[in-house]
Amino acid sequence: MKLTDLFIRRPVLAMVVNLVIVIAGLQAIRSLNVRQYPRSENSAVTVTTIYVGASADLVRGFITSPLERAIAAADGIDYLQSQSSLGKSIITARLKLNYDPIKALSEISSKVDQVRNDLPPEAEVPVINVESADTQFASAYLSFTSKLLKQNEITDYLVRIVQPRLSAIEGVQRADILGARTFAMRIWLKPERMAALNISPVQVRQALAANNYLAAVGQTKGSLVQVNLTANTDLRSVEEFKRLIIREQSGATIRLEDIGDVVLGAEDYDAEVHFSGQTAVFMGIWPLPNANSLDVISRVRTEMAGVQKDLPIGMEGRIAYDATNYIDNAIHEVLKTLSETLLIVIIIIFLFLGSLRSAFIPVVAIPLSLIGAVFLIQVFGFTINLLTLLAIVLSVGLVVDDAIVVVENVERHLSEGRSPIDAALLGARELVGPIIAMTVTLAAVYMPIGFQGGLTGALFREFAITLSGAVIISGIVALTLSPMMSSKLLKPGMTERGLAGKIARDFKRFREFYGRRLDATLDTRPAVYIVWIVVSLLTIPMFNMSPKELAPTEDQGVIFGIIESAANSSLDQNSRYAAAVNRVFLGEPESNFTFQVTYPTSGFGGMVLKPWDKRKRTVFQVLPDVQKKLHDITGVRVLPVTPPALPGGGRFPVEFVLASTAKLDQILSFARQIQLKAIKSGLFAFPPIIDVKIDQPQSEIVINRDMVADLGLNLQQVGADLASMVGGNYVNRFSIAGRSYKVIPQIKRMDRLNPHQLENIYVTGPNGQLVPLSTIATIHDSTVPRSLNRFQQLNAVTISGVSVRPLDQALSYLEEEATKILPKGYVIDYTGESRQLRSEGNRFLPAFGLAVVLIFLVLAAQFNSFRDPFVILAGSVPLAMFGALIFTFLKIPDPNISFWTHGWTTTLNIYSQVGLVTLVGLVSKNGILIVEFANKLQINGLSKRDAVREAAMTRLRPILMTSGATIAGHFPLTLVTGAGAAARNSIGLVLVGGMTVGTIFTLFVIPSIYMLVARDHSKDFTGEAAVSNV
Repeated sequence: MKLTDLFIRRPVLAMVVNLVIVIAGLQAIRSLNVRQYPRSENSAVTVTTIYVGASADLVRGFITSPLERAIAAADGIDYLQSQSSLGKSIITARLKLNYDPIKALSEISSKVDQVRNDLPPEAEVPVINVESADTQFASAYLSFTSKLLKQNEITDYLVRIVQPRLSAIEGVQRADILGARTFAMRIWLKPERMAALNISPVQVRQALAANNYLAAVGQTKGSLVQVNLTANTDLRSVEEFKRLIIREQSGATIRLEDIGDVVLGAEDYDAEVHFSGQTAVFMGIWPLPNANSLDVISRVRTEMAGVQKDLPIGMEGRIAYDATNYIDNAIHEVLKTLSETLLIVIIIIFLFLGSLRSAFIPVVAIPLSLIGAVFLIQVFGFTINLLTLLAIVLSVGLVVDDAIVVVENVERHLSEGRSPIDAALLGARELVGPIIAMTVTLAAVYMPIGFQGGLTGALFREFAITLSGAVIISGIVALTLSPMMSSKLLKPGMTERGLAGKIARDFKRFREFYGRRLDATLDTRPAVYIVWIVVSLLTIPMFNMSPKELAPTEDQGVIFGIIESAANSSLDQNSRYAAAVNRVFLGEPESNFTFQVTYPTSGFGGMVLKPWDKRKRTVFQVLPDVQKKLHDITGVRVLPVTPPALPGGGRFPVEFVLASTAKLDQILSFARQIQLKAIKSGLFAFPPIIDVKIDQPQSEIVINRDMVADLGLNLQQVGADLASMVGGNYVNRFSIAGRSYKVIPQIKRMDRLNPHQLENIYVTGPNGQLVPLSTIATIHDSTVPRSLNRFQQLNAVTISGVSVRPLDQALSYLEEEATKILPKGYVIDYTGESRQLRSEGNRFLPAFGLAVVLIFLVLAAQFNSFRDPFVILAGSVPLAMFGALIFTFLKIPDPNISFWTHGWTTTLNIYSQVGLVTLVGLVSKNGILIVEFANKLQINGLSKRDAVREAAMTRLRPILMTSGATIAGHFPLTLVTGAGAAARNSIGLVLVGGMTVGTIFTLFVIPSIYMLVARDHSKDFTGEAAVSNV
């Protein structure tokens, strides 16, 4: 007894098996986690070291270099980047994909500790952080504004009340305050008063250190009682600091207020934050690398509702930007597409079968298979994300195929006069082999995708296994429930009356038309072979000439603006330009609100657009308009960019690194030559930018060492005086209401407006007298780099930009020009999205080849033949590839050039490539149905030609029905708009195009190839006849 007979004769067993699938799936739905992309560890460890006042060269030599050497020895690092600038060293260790970030953090921490004593004692302790490298931007920005409170008061409230609440939320790695004005005791020194009273800068620091002292006194211990002790050796208010005695001489007391202004100010005044033009303080929320940002930001929203209720009068807090809005909208759009797909597939099935009873059987297979797939998502520990949902959408068109084939075959036997039970038994038996072959084939096609390494593997593993799972469940349903339902629901003569009868009669006429055309192709097989070979060979240039990129850019509802300004600009100057940028952003009708963080020489902002359904233009239509207006702002350069399409991208799509042991200015000269070529190429939206800029004015205080020695001084004294007066480093800390803040003495801003004013500063001279700095030093002006950047411990320059053509074309152009320009000893490398493309872009062909080989082997085992799989694959795969590649080959690379193919073409990206691999499994199903049936007919005594003709004619209807359901199921993907639409469009176009063209070709080409390659089974018929006569 065949497997299917058991379920037809025992219908309750069939229902129980399928009810178990439903129950398992329903319980899984409640427990599954929702996130944007499949879970992956994509992290970076940053080591930040502050050395207040130190030049970039000093920071690189004494901090960055020793730390880099130590960190490079840690495991799991993909690449190492560093930036040394005035007073700060930042080293970023980008970790390999899915490397444990906590393990890397602990190892890097131990490496940093090894060289801690080699760093200058004045440098602060290195701060080590691990963060998600999915994006350069926080998952949410919170804005706090007030018309009554100053920025340092807002900051203090956030530090004391809001930051602890938000940091304690599960999954939040850190809640950074941007544009913070943290309280600090600022002592604004007056050089003329200090000179008049003969007070040196070092004396001020010494007095502060000696008289603001934290005394840990302990306790008394009596025979019966003990008392805790404290002492008021520290200063706690502005008044106490003002009254601090600097020196007492000849009965005269000089206090701190005599030589400077003492105010409760801020640590620094180098940042300004605005929300829609209003001054604000921001908080950036960064989830842990392994946390689900959707859940984290949802919890932040809940907590923010409580925070808003408790805010002081006049203070407002809101969520300025929420990256998870895009994820929510994208998931909603996928679910909407899913419902449309279900409806279309049901209609298509009904139109093909013409009977509600017949259509009901494959329709039932859809929810069963999808619910079963959800259970498999839970079993494998996956999540509900954009890719598993996309897999479920795609599976709608696939899971009905097996059930359709069963229904069509049972109906065929009913029309031949058999009873429903006999028709179901016979029809199901005939299809056990083909259904298992089709199911295993489709499941096998996803194995290479699921087991790929790198980002593609991490992203598509869940997609591949979910889709395979849905197909396997559909195979189980088709072998258990569909035959049983066919035996109960289908009745003799159904296909002869009503709509079903009309469809059957019309299809009969179409079948006869197809038969005539098939005869014509079988009579002129050489012509068919020529067309098959030419079309197959055309796929090679079409693939090579199709525009390539990593992933299509998505409308994420935000445009970020990166501001670059002159190296010597101040915050006041840059704020004016930032306000002009803000006016441009707010001037767009699609703009919802804006946010900005402005620094003296740079800035960062964003324009958050209205929700997708409340605006007419996409981000990509708004972007050129914004870019044109921003270009008209003089004094600064503003680079509008959209967030990267995939996790792990950088600030710009193009990030091209030149690294060498040569001096930075030499590397820069070559980078400028490449930049010039890139500008002339027209491949970039704006002239590519170079991260190293040798335009930073620097004035060196050149000390006459002989004169210093003659005066009985030393360079340490002079350096200490200068650092105390100008540097801005803190001396110690003081306490307000249980929190400690820095004490910072520094010369007033009006006395250090330019370097030559410093000549009037007085420093320690002979016999405790002060001398003007100009007597022992001169000012030497020069220009130096703003920062000294390194990549993999080599001096490096990065060329960044936004390509208007596919990313692969822009990178290839830069590589060609670099090869011509660069001498030996230079290394070309990449970061961000460019690195992903170069490491992931070459993985498609091996995966595609492996998929074809796996399917071939599976079919060879199924058919016990190497010829039959060749007929199936050779007659369908190249032709389907041709159909799919039409939609990539006709893509015009430059989006600014309007062309008639613009709306229905796509690039070769990881989504369309996965679509091509999927196509191999889909289109080979058609061949399986024809070849398997033709072999049976040959064994039953038909000639080779008659067998393949009859097989093609008989299987025409199920092939058209399954292909029609697949095409109709995937068609909504080609029409979707809104969040996440570009990726779904890409995979949809490839599948619809490939299946449409592939199916048409398959129906005519496979029979001819069968005639050429397939084995003649007439001997098998003779053998069977001989056996039956014995």
